[in-house]
Amino acid sequence: MRNKFVVILFSGFLLAGCNTIGESAGLGALVGAGVAGATGGDMVTGAAIGGAVGAGCYATNTC
Repeated sequence: MRNKFVVILFSGFLLAGCNTIGESAGLGALVGAGVAGATGGDMVTGAAIGGAVGAGCYATNTC
């Protein structure tokens, strides 16, 4: 459980440093695939969800 929290916290810091929507979506996809792979999930689905969350985060100025 602690490892998942560290990954989520680290990904928030990564997304906060993005300057464009493409960077946010790309890093979100990378983090999503990494988390899915580490937890035994489907990496493609994780990348798709992570990319969408990263783009949404940038578009709404929440990161």
